[in-house]
Formats: sequence, C-alpha cells, structure tokens
Amino acid sequence: MQASETGAMGPDGSARASCPERGLPGRGLTQVALFSGTLMLAAFLLFSLQPIFTKRILPVLGGTPGVWSVAMVFFQALLLAGYAYAHALTRWLRFRIAATVHGLVLLGGAAFLPIGIAAGYGSVGTGDEALWLVGLFLASVGAPFFALSASAPLLQAWFARSDDPAAADPYFLYRASNLGSFAALLAYPLAIEPMLGLAEQTRLWSVGYGLGACALAACALSVMRAARRPVRAAEAEAEAIGPSRRLAWIGLSAVPSGLLVAVTAHITTDVAAIPLMWVIPLALYLLTFVITFRPLATWPERPLAVLLTAGTAVVLGVAVIGRLPFLIDLPLSLGLGFVASLVAHRAVYGLRPSARRLTEFYLFTSLGGMLGGLFAALIAPRLFPTVAEYPLLLVAALACRPGTFAGLRRVRPDLRHRLHPALLAGAVVGIVGVLGWCVPGLAPHLAMIVLMAGLLVSWRAPRRVVGFAALLCALGLAMPYLVARDYESRRSFFGVHRIETDASGRFRLLTHGTTLHGAIRIRADDGGPALGRPESTTYYAPGNAIADVLAVGRAAHGPLPAVAVVGLGAGSLACQSEPGEAWTFYEIDPVVIRLATDPARFRFLSECTPSARIVQGDARLTLAAETSPVRVLIVDAFSSDAIPMHLLTGEALALYRSRLDAQGVLALHISNRHFDLRPALARAAAEQGLTLLQRLDRLDEPVDARYRAPALVVIATRDPVVEREAVRLGWTPVAPDMTRRPWTDDYANVLEAFFDKLGYTKAAPLRD
Repeated sequence: MQASETGAMGPDGSARASCPERGLPGRGLTQVALFSGTLMLAAFLLFSLQPIFTKRILPVLGGTPGVWSVAMVFFQALLLAGYAYAHALTRWLRFRIAATVHGLVLLGGAAFLPIGIAAGYGSVGTGDEALWLVGLFLASVGAPFFALSASAPLLQAWFARSDDPAAADPYFLYRASNLGSFAALLAYPLAIEPMLGLAEQTRLWSVGYGLGACALAACALSVMRAARRPVRAAEAEAEAIGPSRRLAWIGLSAVPSGLLVAVTAHITTDVAAIPLMWVIPLALYLLTFVITFRPLATWPERPLAVLLTAGTAVVLGVAVIGRLPFLIDLPLSLGLGFVASLVAHRAVYGLRPSARRLTEFYLFTSLGGMLGGLFAALIAPRLFPTVAEYPLLLVAALACRPGTFAGLRRVRPDLRHRLHPALLAGAVVGIVGVLGWCVPGLAPHLAMIVLMAGLLVSWRAPRRVVGFAALLCALGLAMPYLVARDYESRRSFFGVHRIETDASGRFRLLTHGTTLHGAIRIRADDGGPALGRPESTTYYAPGNAIADVLAVGRAAHGPLPAVAVVGLGAGSLACQSEPGEAWTFYEIDPVVIRLATDPARFRFLSECTPSARIVQGDARLTLAAETSPVRVLIVDAFSSDAIPMHLLTGEALALYRSRLDAQGVLALHISNRHFDLRPALARAAAEQGLTLLQRLDRLDEPVDARYRAPALVVIATRDPVVEREAVRLGWTPVAPDMTRRPWTDDYANVLEAFFDKLGYTKAAPLRD
C-alpha cells in the first residue's frame, strides 16, 4: 500500500502524527525516496547484468537461444537463494548484526569485479551444455548477483521496521524494484548496447555496484534508531499461514515464470539470440508486477480471463493443427504472456501476508518462479520432442484466476450435479476417439474440437475448479497431438528439428523453427524410390549463390584442395563437391550431426562426401584449433532465422582469413527476414583488408517445385583474381560505409541492422 493510502496510521493502527519519533517534517518522504531509489538502483544492476554477461558468453555456445533460457533459470535460482538469505537475516538476527553481515556479503561480491568469464571456462565441455553453463554463471557472476539479489525483500523488511507511516504495508516498494528492472531491460538494447562496448559496460556496472552498496548502507543507517525501539505487540503478532496458502504462492508464481521462458525461447528461435529479443518478454513480465502490486478499487478480471481463454484456444489450435506467420505469432505470444502474468500476479498480491511475513512471502514466490523456469528451460526439453510446454503453461494460466480453487471443499455436497455434464462429456469424448481411430487424418481435428469444448466448459462451469478439471481431461486426450504429430521431431539444447515429408511425398524435409534447412528427394517423378547421387536442393541447388561460391574458387585457381563449411544442416552442400577435394564440416549441434549422417534420413554425406570430416563444437573455437589452410570457407550457421552474432564480427572475419590460403574465398550466407547484415559485414571486411561482394538469388517463388530456395550470400576475398571471376558470375561489390562503427566481439549494434532492413539508415548503397 502506498504512503498516501495509509494516511497517518502506523503499523499498529494508531495515529502517528504526534509521535515524538517522527522527527523533522518531510523525513518520511525522504526515507521513502531513499528506499525507492536504492531498490531501483539494485534492480537496475541485477537486470542489466543478465544481458551483459549472457551476451559475453554467447560465443562459447554458438549463439543459441538456449543460453538465455538457462541464464533466466540460473538467475531465478540465485534470486531464490538471495531471498532465502534475506529471510534468514530478518528472522534470526538482530538488525545491527544482520546489516553488518550483509555489508560483508556485498564486499565479498565486489571481489569478483569487474565481471568476466571465470578461469577454466574458455570452451564448453563434452557433457550437458546446460549444466556446464550453470557452473560458468555461478563461478563468474554468482557472488555479486547474490549480494544484490537480497535487496528487494531485505529493504522492504528494513523499511517495515522504520517509523514511517507507510511502513505498515511496504509492498508498494516492490513496484519501485520492478520499475528499476524494467528500466534496465529497456535501456540495455535501446541505449547501452548501441552506445557502449562490453568492456565499458562491465566497468560502469562495477561503479554502479559500489554506489548500490553505499545506498544500502544509507538505508540501514536511516532505520537504525527505529530498529532499537521495542517491537509493539501488534507488530510482533504472527499471522497464521497454512500450507495451502504457501502452495498457492508457489503455483501462482511458477506458471508465469515458466511461460516467460517458453515464450522467450519461442520468439528468439526465429529472430536472433540477442538482448533486444530477450528483454521484451522479460520487461513485460516485470511490468505486470508494477501494475498488480498496488491496491485497486476494481480489477478487470473478466476481460483479462476472456482474452486469455481466447488466446489459449488459438495457440492450442496452432499446436495441434498448423502454424501461424511470425508477424502474427510474435504479438500473440507476447500478449498472452503479459495477460497470463497479470492474472497470476494479481492473484499472488491478493494473497500477500502482513509485513511481518514479508520475507517469507517473497521466498515462496521466488521458489515458484525458479521452479517454473526450471521446468520450461531444463525439464521440458527432455520430456517433449516439441515445444509443448508453451501451450501447456497457457492452459495452466487459466487456473491462476483468483478464486479458481476457493470453493473446492464445497463441491462435494452436490457432486452428482457437477458430474452430470462431465459424464456426458466423457461419452462425447469416447465417440470422438472412435471416429479418430477409424478415419485416417481426422484425429488431430477431433482433438482440437475436444480442446475447444474443454475451454468452453472451463469458462462456463458453475465452479471454476470443475471446469478446469474438465479442461485437463480434454488436454490429456489431445496431448499426443501436441507432442507427436505426423513428423519426426528431435530436440536438443540448440532447438527443435523436424523431419517430415512434403505434401507431394517426393521430398524429405529438415526444418528448424520456421526455416527450411534441407530437402532430399526420396521419390522420383514416376513414384519409385530416388536412387543414386542426390541432387543438392534448397539454398544449395546448382546455380544458386552458395553453390556458385565453389564455382568462383575453381574458376579462379583450378581444383579446390580443401573446403570447410560451418553449419551442416542436412548436408546438402556436400553434393556440390568434386573428386579430389577434402571437405570438413563444423557443427555445434550433435543432433544435427546424427540426422545428417544417417543414410536412412539424408544421403547427401554418405553418397557425395563419405570421407568428409565432421568437427563438433562452436566454429569460432574449433576453427581456431585448426592448422591446415583451406581454399573455400562457407559460413552458414544460422539456427532457424536467428543470427549467431559472434560469427559476424571483426574478430570472426580475422579468424576466417587466417584459415584461408592466399587464394582463399570466404562466403557467408546471410539471408534473414529481420536484419540486413551487409553494411555491417562490409565495414568489418574493410577493417580486415577484404573486398565484399554480394549476390541475391532471384526466383519467382520462395521455394519452387524442386525445393530450390533463394539466398543472399556475400563473398569476402583479398585475391583480385577471385574478385574478377566473381564479378563475371554475377556478383557485385558492396561499398563499405566507413562512418559506421565496426562490429566486434565487444560491440555489435543489432538495431542498426534492423533499421537497415527497413531502409531507415543512410548506409552506403548496396548494389544488387
């Protein structure tokens, strides 16, 4: 409750206007400002540390969106540890001792500044990437993050001990904390990242940490006198809290937290694993705390529930039957995550205890947040072959409306009347199941009907708990179609890969996210099996830009002694090889390697380059370990439509150049629906003394009947003969804009690339 809403009443309900402890006029306002400002600063530091350090370690794990998912779970777990620590300090230690202990913890965190990758974590191990990543976070930034993570509950508990009129209900300060978090998440991609390199960011963060520690000390001193006074009986009286209430705190916090991770992974797969796309869903998630943690005379529960139910119906329909275009999917996913978090967090706020149990409340809500993130980031990828956790968590969000389970014990007296529609629904489901079994191809559509019926029952049921139970039954029946459709799915730390047959039955496709990564003909035009050497398809078809990179190298200096390809996919490019050439593929995802090397799925490697070497690991690390030069190096390592930014910086180009011989050709496949990377690459190439040339395939259709897809490819070379041959084959130079700041491992401005795609920046002309 805000200070203006408490009037001049103290925690015990007595008037405080004449209290001699009030001190000078305006002191309460000053104290509120001090605590609010300190909370905002601490939250700003916490939530700017997440994108700063996660961006720093992206190159170690190939720029995959999974890095951010694990990062969110780690920071949630460490936040839980900080909240538990704050609860222990306030419950078992006197104020002076607790403040001293926390001061020592802050000093211990300062010992790890400036933040950087801990020694011994230069490259990922061969085991579980997620667990390795957790260890890296803990060793590198665990101590300073933990020291600051206790700020929100600790400062609110300290403020509750003060003699301020608002101390009776200090939960309003949580809004200040989340405003600081929200500000950090907006400032990072829009101001900090475009203006400052990572080295400058870490230095400024260290300065901010010192200021935050001083502000925390000032807060402790401001309540020191109030902390010495005896605790009033009304303040000391403990509020009775049962297990069901604690479980509600956990559950209502777990669902939106898990949904946050699922939505973030969902959208970053198809755009880029960059802070800009990480922070949007997280910022909206934090904004819901700002909106809900305040007393309101009315709350639009019913309109929000209608929106959530309708949106869940759409997502379930898409999950069972089809897919949505990304430009529709993006606002829908963000909007549903926002509404679901609003509903759940309002229910949490309605169950908050008195200030005496404040730290316990935050401890259990933090536990719920950590469990939800743990499920979505680490458990669900091992349970489901597809991203089924997203629709499942939306269904769970429907149960987060206030009062869903309030009347659970009162259902029994008239249970028969409640079961009547359930029995009828069961009979309908049985009939639907028989129809789905008997009529091929009808089952997914019938499952969709059952789900929609379950949503309708959940909305119209006399008691919400009965309706939600009906929805769970419907979801259980449709679950097989959420996790296993008519395609083969393989999931790894780096994403979900689908192997399916096209509508004609002539091609087997490999897709990742919304992007096609390979297609092989399995049936000839006469319907018989396709035999012999496969033909390269999609972006690698004969005559396409990527295939002609090899033609440029051969035309310039004859046969190619060695070819290296970063990004394996289905292995389509292998069938552009010629006898006598030594080919090496670099691939970070072990699932992709297993799929591409299985002749039962894709025969490109086994038929065209059976002796090719495959190196697993991030290309920046594995290429650096190589000693033999290559003639042609092709970088095609996009996951879905996401950009591995660390493969496009000046340091990356310098590494590629060092791996090429004197007549070498470097090619990068940079097709992307959201970013134009040519200006940035032209600038980086100029720094390395390389000439950049481009070629965009022109096709009447995005993917023609033979699965030939257009691509935008650039060539970087220092050999005038290669440049001349490239121009002869239709490649055109890209003039660098030397006024741009070059992209490096320390600095990359993705907003600039986004505006380049929209045509808003005045870059040097790109001659097609």
